[in-house]
Amino acid sequence: MRVRFTPVVLLIAAAAVAIAAAQAPAPPPAPFTVHEWGTFTSIAGEDGRAVQWLPQGGQSDLPCFVERGGFNIKGLLYGTVRMETPVLYFYTPRDITVNVKVGFRQGSITEWYPRALTTTSWAGAAFDSTISWSDVIVSPALSQVFPIEPGASHYYKARQTDATPLQAGSQAEKFLFYRGVGQFAPPIAAAVQPDGKIVVSTPQNTPIGDVILFENRRGAMAFEVRSLSTGRATLDRPALDDAGVTPQRELVRILVAHGLYEKEAQAMVDTWSDSWFEEGARLLYVAPRAVVDAIVPLTITPAPSDVARVFVGRMELVTPVTRRDVRLALATDDRQMLRTYGRFLKPIGDRVLAEVSPLDRELLAARMKAVAASWEIPTSSCR
Repeated sequence: MRVRFTPVVLLIAAAAVAIAAAQAPAPPPAPFTVHEWGTFTSIAGEDGRAVQWLPQGGQSDLPCFVERGGFNIKGLLYGTVRMETPVLYFYTPRDITVNVKVGFRQGSITEWYPRALTTTSWAGAAFDSTISWSDVIVSPALSQVFPIEPGASHYYKARQTDATPLQAGSQAEKFLFYRGVGQFAPPIAAAVQPDGKIVVSTPQNTPIGDVILFENRRGAMAFEVRSLSTGRATLDRPALDDAGVTPQRELVRILVAHGLYEKEAQAMVDTWSDSWFEEGARLLYVAPRAVVDAIVPLTITPAPSDVARVFVGRMELVTPVTRRDVRLALATDDRQMLRTYGRFLKPIGDRVLAEVSPLDRELLAARMKAVAASWEIPTSSCR
């Protein structure tokens, strides 16, 4: 028997199919992942807390295409923390357009790329600022050709990842980049004791987490890696080794454990190795994610399926050995040795000068000023 379908029956069937299609679950969105790394650089005072200094001092190695704010040009911005080279990586298998906004509480954004909108406002005793990128195209189809200039720069090493290329306006890059100077207290204090031991603590007695205590004295190096579950711990000064071994491998392992991809972790370590492992003593630590989100709140639309943010803190330590070496260099006018302390020389030197007799202080202060002056105002070859 042949069944004949009337137009009414066909319309009802078509409507049923349309309703079923509308009620069917939508296919899951393509994974959209964002990873970020950055640094908080500070110098510990007598009580272990970060002191005021001029963190932008010295020669900038940023390419000239990087945007710079007015405070960075003037070089008069004191702070407790230099927020250095946060970079935001995006990963997506298909094209997506995103809006990104980063806040910086108790801080001022000083450099960035690609071009962005920045705001700065006075909030009590410090600045608050924001940086926003609108309509950023992230696409696997975009060119992997990015701007580059003659000369070495930390900047380019951050590109050595599998991140999806992006374009903001006419400017292309592998990431979104920004820097700033902050007035906030780092999440860790590190007080140097007279015997050279380091007392590390957190303000709320929360677990300290992963730290690396590192020291370099004229190429003899030592480090100790610890994972601390308490809010206060005492670290012994590591024994120096002429082999000059540095903890790059351990740092990569720690960064991956905190959420970075291996290439991202390696790019971060490659970017900062020459600075993290230069002359002197310092504590490297991983800032808690809650602290990062509070100080540098991040908003991305549409929202990613996953966001990893890993910030390494660097706290410079003024140990008894550092004081001795700087005091001797001042007494003998060893400017080459003094220059090895770079932008940290003035805060270290001020501590040393406070310990010498008034008769010696004027001469030593003049010698320090002759060297430190070149680090007090940022310089650049860019016009």
